[in-house]
Amino acid sequence: MGRGRAKAKQTKVARDLKYRTYETDFGALARELHGDEDTSQKADPIPDDYDDWPDYDAGPSRP
Repeated sequence: MGRGRAKAKQTKVARDLKYRTYETDFGALARELHGDEDTSQKADPIPDDYDDWPDYDAGPSRP
């Protein structure tokens, strides 16, 4: 019981993927796959929380 809604959603998504046309940027895909660095993304998008504490050393975790 209850499989009808899940199956209908899967069918809807499958049809959407099959029949909708998407514009693919093959140049960006090639750069990503070959590991070429994009100049617009050189900055770290997620800052490291530990950068604020460069000289902090918690010491050994066990005595």
